[in-house]
Amino acid sequence: MEYNEMRVLKFGGTSLENAKKILLVKNIILTKLQNNKLAVVLSAPANITNNLSKLIDIAIINQPLQDKFLMMQNFLLNIVKDLKENINTLDIKNILDKINKIFSQLEYLFHYISISKHCSNKIHAKILSQGEQFSIIIMEALLIGSCNKVYVLSPKKFLLAESNNYLDSTVDLITSMRNIKKINFTHFNIILMAGFSAINKKNEIVLLGRNGSDYSAAALSACLHAKYCEIWTDVDGIYTADPNIVSNAILLKHLSYLETIALSYLGAKVLHHKTILPLLINNIPCVVKNIMCPQKQGTIINHHATDNTPKGVTKIENIVMISIIINKQNDISILIKNIHSILLSSNITIFFITQTYNPNIINLCLLNKDYIILQKQLYFTLKTEINTNTIRINILTKLSIISLIGLNINKNINILNNFLSVFKITKKNILMISHNHVQHVISVVIQSMDDTYILNMAHQILFKKEKILNVFIIGTGNIGKALLKQIHHIQQKKNNNLINIRICGILNTKHTFINCQGIDLDNWEDYIQYEPKYTIKHFLSRMQNNILANPVIIDCTSSRSIVKYYTKFFRCGLHIVTTNKIANTETLEFYKKIRNTAYIQKKKFLYETNVGAGLPIIKTLQDLLHTGDKIIKFYGILSGSLSFIFGKLEENMTLSQAVSLAQNMGFTEPNPYIDLSGIDVARKLLILARELGLNLELQDIHTEPVINFDKIQSNITKLSLVKNLSEIDYIFINKVKEAQKQNKVLRYIGSINSKGLCSVKTIAIDITHPLYNIKNGENAFIFYTNYYQPLPLVLKGYGAGNNVTAAGILTDLLRINIL
Repeated sequence: MEYNEMRVLKFGGTSLENAKKILLVKNIILTKLQNNKLAVVLSAPANITNNLSKLIDIAIINQPLQDKFLMMQNFLLNIVKDLKENINTLDIKNILDKINKIFSQLEYLFHYISISKHCSNKIHAKILSQGEQFSIIIMEALLIGSCNKVYVLSPKKFLLAESNNYLDSTVDLITSMRNIKKINFTHFNIILMAGFSAINKKNEIVLLGRNGSDYSAAALSACLHAKYCEIWTDVDGIYTADPNIVSNAILLKHLSYLETIALSYLGAKVLHHKTILPLLINNIPCVVKNIMCPQKQGTIINHHATDNTPKGVTKIENIVMISIIINKQNDISILIKNIHSILLSSNITIFFITQTYNPNIINLCLLNKDYIILQKQLYFTLKTEINTNTIRINILTKLSIISLIGLNINKNINILNNFLSVFKITKKNILMISHNHVQHVISVVIQSMDDTYILNMAHQILFKKEKILNVFIIGTGNIGKALLKQIHHIQQKKNNNLINIRICGILNTKHTFINCQGIDLDNWEDYIQYEPKYTIKHFLSRMQNNILANPVIIDCTSSRSIVKYYTKFFRCGLHIVTTNKIANTETLEFYKKIRNTAYIQKKKFLYETNVGAGLPIIKTLQDLLHTGDKIIKFYGILSGSLSFIFGKLEENMTLSQAVSLAQNMGFTEPNPYIDLSGIDVARKLLILARELGLNLELQDIHTEPVINFDKIQSNITKLSLVKNLSEIDYIFINKVKEAQKQNKVLRYIGSINSKGLCSVKTIAIDITHPLYNIKNGENAFIFYTNYYQPLPLVLKGYGAGNNVTAAGILTDLLRINIL
């Protein structure tokens, strides 16, 4: 056999948990065999090793083992019986005889433990190493039954461990290679080896630690000079984050050895870094694949780096940071040398060591389970220095390490800034940062025990091209419903997904429907009926406990009580998009307070629909002012509803008919009095005036209502307006006739003159006026500026209607800076 034709396949415990999967494994082996000589490394069937470990604990306290022992035997018996149903020629008697022989040996060992009430590491290793033997016995029978020549290579004879650590040893590759080279494989096409164990120089069984079977496969690959090492599991490969935590983790097609080692060392549930070393040294590519989808490419690990993009984000919880503070008046070089000596001799994993010189501080990060051991060693060795206050030791617990891994990512300032922005958004103080150019890792230490949100946000910001806006909508009236319908339509466009608008909350006066993972808009009206009502205070409390990227609240109400919470929304990290004019037309003090809070919190406050519904009036005006232009005067038709109503008057429709029609078409406010009183136009004009820098209050706007109730002798009230409006139709019939006699039409116009005086009133204008043809729902805004004169800048378009306003909200929403 030529070793350079060899391909090593390793199958994990979940790939061997039942007969169906074992047959899948067998088929993969036979498929691969068509083009290669194979070596196959097997783990123990699922949960066998864990169950053996539990049986050791039970035996130590001398509790009955028989039931659990029998359960394990039955588990294996059922697998063999199920295999027999698929393969009639399978010799199950031979298989069960071999399995029962192992159980007899285990029974003897457990009996010994029960009597002595103690289990040495030597016995522990011997017991746990038996699990893989079950897999070997079953797979050997299956492969021989398929007319293959199988050589069972015993790691307990040929794989030599470097140390006498019974539970976590390292393979001596040079000696193991020499041992295996003596074997004559000429007459065999498959080598079968149990994973997880080896033998030390005393001929005692030792284990290879966490992911020991993967390590066995890597060691065997090195010994056989294999062309590839394939790790077969129950996932498609290695992901950018733990898929159990980050649901949209991305499968990585390629990783370098160094990236894989860093991912493993810093908490990713991938190949252990000890597994990668034999492959790296011998330049053997590794492929991680899924037994359920063998046709998929999986993840390839080799020397070649693909690009300088991040490859993964990881977390390690239950971290302790030990800070050793050294008095700088002392000679610190000897102390530092002593400290490093303690760390080397402790055999404890230290994730980071950072050192500062002013003051002289050494920070160490390690797992909570290890810090007591190290603390004792430090206090024992540095007792004199501690007693003389030469050294102080501080301890911080309940920490986490969040890391970003990728070749040369430290050289990319944008990646670094994006990563650090995660902690700004989540309001997590960074206690320590490791920014190592050699390791290709950026890591931060934070005070946190629940990092699910942080990991998801980091992944979203760093890996997803699709950017998410997490949106909460207050108000499900006509505009709110139209907005939700438009967002639902956008969500259904699969090819338009660079920005994903995720609705996380829908709030109205009766119900509050919140799901930060996203609300399905197909049937939201049905679901919301079963949700309770939350107060805004309760909502804010929930928002403080939910960390979301780009959270936005959209106020589709006209409620003054909602506006009072705007500054608190900003402080909770929410951007605000609003159709509610009250925020911009309250007192000047409140108006400035909102803007100052938004500026301090670095949040967007967008309100384009306050003035022109879907027209870009506010943004255009702001752009003009930012470029140094100055507004000389302005006038316009600012109400789509009144534009519609006055257009219908021109067609000889009565006022009551025109108002009723406008209301039915959704052009007016729920109570049309707000439109007819002129207050809505006055508010819009005030908003424009304040954008121009005029420090005005609402009462400073001279407003003549469409209907002046003070001058009408009638019992019509604001509430009964629509029902009884016909009683005053005659007033407008006469006004329209008078205007027509002069070849004029009536328009309701807001204006700001060169002195900053603002007025809103009904004016009769002729055909020469720019607003003569503006009717039937159109808005028009006429700006005379230093740049735009004598011909003004004119913006016009429909300024009323639920769909137009909803579209304006969407425009604002998409203007928010997305991380």
